[in-house]
Amino acid sequence: MKYRIIYDNGERIRLRCGQNTFTREQGYGIAAGLRRITGVETVYTNPINGSILISHFGKSRQRILDYVATLDVNGLPQDDCHESQASWQITQSFKDQIISKILTRIFVRLFVPSTVRAILSILKAKDFIANGLKALKNGNLNVDVLDAASVTAAMIQGDFINAASIMFLLDISEDLSEYTKEKARDALKHSIVLNLDWIWKKEGDTEIRIPISKLDNGDIVITRTGAMIPVDGTVTDGYGTVNEAAMTGESMAVEKRVGATVYAGTVMSEGTLYIQVKALPQETRLQQIINLVKRSEMLKAEIQSNAERLADAIVPFSFLSFFGVLLYTQKLNQALSVLMVDYSCAIKLATPISIMAAMKEAATHDIFVKGGKHLEQFANADTLVFDKTGTLTAAVPKVTKIIPLDDMTADGVLRIAACLEEHFPHPVAKAIVAEADRKGLCHPEDHTEVEYVVAHGIVSAYNGLRTIVGSAHFIFEDEGVILSEAQQTVLNDELQHRSPIYVAMDGKLIGVICIEDPPRPEAKAVIAELRDLGFKHIIMLTGDNASSAKSVCKTLGIDTFYAEVLPEDKSQIVSDMKDKGHRIVMVGDGINDSPALAMANVSVAMKDASDLAKESADILLQSSHLEGLATLRHLSRKLLSRIKSNYRRIVVFNTGLLVLGIARTITPATSAWLHNTSTIAIGAYSATPLLPKAKLLPEPTKIVQA
Repeated sequence: MKYRIIYDNGERIRLRCGQNTFTREQGYGIAAGLRRITGVETVYTNPINGSILISHFGKSRQRILDYVATLDVNGLPQDDCHESQASWQITQSFKDQIISKILTRIFVRLFVPSTVRAILSILKAKDFIANGLKALKNGNLNVDVLDAASVTAAMIQGDFINAASIMFLLDISEDLSEYTKEKARDALKHSIVLNLDWIWKKEGDTEIRIPISKLDNGDIVITRTGAMIPVDGTVTDGYGTVNEAAMTGESMAVEKRVGATVYAGTVMSEGTLYIQVKALPQETRLQQIINLVKRSEMLKAEIQSNAERLADAIVPFSFLSFFGVLLYTQKLNQALSVLMVDYSCAIKLATPISIMAAMKEAATHDIFVKGGKHLEQFANADTLVFDKTGTLTAAVPKVTKIIPLDDMTADGVLRIAACLEEHFPHPVAKAIVAEADRKGLCHPEDHTEVEYVVAHGIVSAYNGLRTIVGSAHFIFEDEGVILSEAQQTVLNDELQHRSPIYVAMDGKLIGVICIEDPPRPEAKAVIAELRDLGFKHIIMLTGDNASSAKSVCKTLGIDTFYAEVLPEDKSQIVSDMKDKGHRIVMVGDGINDSPALAMANVSVAMKDASDLAKESADILLQSSHLEGLATLRHLSRKLLSRIKSNYRRIVVFNTGLLVLGIARTITPATSAWLHNTSTIAIGAYSATPLLPKAKLLPEPTKIVQA
């Protein structure tokens, strides 16, 4: 493919291949190929003029040029739009739209006769007047009515220039609002991670673990408790309940039996389903993303809803002021100065822009917020409740010791536990499987159906013998396994500050796997910062023993903890605190955290959380660090502060305009121009980052590909 180098500064190079050399999809394909070159950071393509803009580092320039030169224009690759390209296109489209409107406005003012300008203004005003009349017909005296009245009043006076200016500025305000929303939607869309890289597929009488990319229509996939269903399909075997909130918005789990239809992105609440694939993940994931983002936009913050109500509530007072000044002065010009200024337009525009911009900014920090109201609740919360395992502690616990009992070997105990645990995504299960892999232990599927008992353990038949893996409560109290005095003595010495996972077979305890889950390196500093940011109560909940819980709390500086709690206990603890008037943020990662997450005022799930926990949570941390909590607290509090300061600015500035207009210091045209310009300015300000630039985005690490 032929090209010309238009710009080259050593780090950015722009190539021009000619108009219509490639289509939009082919541009995406070219960009995808260039991104695979070592040293290439970003690529933007424009099919209109055949432009390719590449940011790069190192000795990649010649490889870039060679790649483009070898492309065959008759067989260019095609691809889907990349995240960076989508964001760039939204920005470019907005710039083009604004520039086009400004140039058109200048051209009309300079070269179009006044009579034609008046006709164009009347035609343009039809939409504004229609919206105002529609609002009145529905019994609403709102901002649309005020806009229509302002435009109509200006035209009645014969001031078509002012009428055109008002409509032009309102259009720009609307474009700015829509641009901010589009950027936020795009950032939120790319923040969603479904974590469905691998699935379990039924192969004859066995099940195998395969990459999801190898899945075909007609295959049978197995989905168990807590996992996200990866495909659209039909249940061929099994029974369970499925949380379909992601698709339907209905929070109650739905029973699924043989013959039922299930959808990708929904979550197994309980049970096991064998699903025949009817639609592959790539055919359903886009709709899942669209549904989540649409739902996130409906979850308005209370402060946004209040702003919209306040904006509309102020409109009647604007009309009363207009008629009051008209009756008092008998001068339409002075009265119009009042009508040209309203508080509601800026209030109604600035608040949603502030919230959507904050959601977008959160996404740049790898924080996905499912709705504006959750930002407000996070800012106002006074109590922070943490789950321990996988949340306050390292994302991947480690097996530190295996205590074999009843003539078993350590490897034998580990092999049995790994065989059962590999079916579940909990961090402890991953630790056991990882330790077996590290030791090179083969653990074939020598068991029957594995049943997961939430917050207790798992049950199966291993080589025909009932085998259970889980907590002390599950093993000794629920299952009635006997612990001899000799075994108790051994365990008392070995289990200090360790979390034990018990393994029993045929009613006998055969071993204990000791898990140590060290606190995350950043946890202590983050908790201290969160205290400084206004959280008065920080609490830890865990199913682990009290000794282990106390050790973690002492290390992290947490005063209150509840140990050996079940899921219903966690939920009840959160409920009791809410009843006492506390505003709760719950942070968790496991299936057993889901009831508490649902009970809290606002809930946060970690990156490696179970799918059910992610579905239950209002906010998702997409990084593996807790710093996101402090960042979100800073961000959410600054958001509320900005909205309140915007109110003050709007009231002060517009009141000043009213006073000047009534005093005849400024004309209605000047009043309208200043009002609309200030509205655009405050809208633009509301879209700016809330956090300092240095803190907003750390410098990316440049990774040289092999």
